[in-house]
Amino acid sequence: MSGFQAPPPDCRLCPRLAGYRDANRAANPAWHNGAVPSFGPLDAAFLVVGLAPGVRGANRTGRPFTGDFAGVLLYRTLLKFGFAEGDYAADPADGLVLKNCRVTNAVRCVPPANLPTPAEMSGCNPFLAAELAAMPRLRTVLALGGVAHKAVLRARGLKASHAPFAHGAAISLPGGPFLVDSYHVSRLNTNTGRLTTTMFETVISDIMISLNRHQLAP
Repeated sequence: MSGFQAPPPDCRLCPRLAGYRDANRAANPAWHNGAVPSFGPLDAAFLVVGLAPGVRGANRTGRPFTGDFAGVLLYRTLLKFGFAEGDYAADPADGLVLKNCRVTNAVRCVPPANLPTPAEMSGCNPFLAAELAAMPRLRTVLALGGVAHKAVLRARGLKASHAPFAHGAAISLPGGPFLVDSYHVSRLNTNTGRLTTTMFETVISDIMISLNRHQLAP
């Protein structure tokens, strides 16, 4: 675990993302406006991987899925199934604590229009690969959406064709861990009914049961 290094807050690997952060910093100097660090312990058995920070969410607050709609369903569900304790108030100072769970993004800096380019996905992927390698108890990775799914495969040295994304699917990656898929907890998906609360709770419940079976539940 000692070898893991997160991207620096002012990471400049991706010029477009760095420029977008600079513009946001000029317009909103009190915001985080940097690479967003992961949230939760490295010795967790469960890792949630999203797409990228939202401009008024994690880019503003500095904590993944915090400050925009997506965090409401994610953290409310993690609380319900024991992967978190405290209260989620969309603020890093809310006292929320993750238990046996860690949350990160495939791309750590906010992209324009919420969509990173393939080059940006590639440039940030070594950080995800290093993070996966630095989690000695990791048993299950939950990919929120197809882009996160592909990022996890790439981080494990696999091609996107190794396994297609499918909500609720679970596969065992070579050398571990399990990769579980869910539609992203975005407002668009929940408003259109593509992802319902019940659907997402079922995914998290199944993960809890699996970890409990291996005595790795929170």
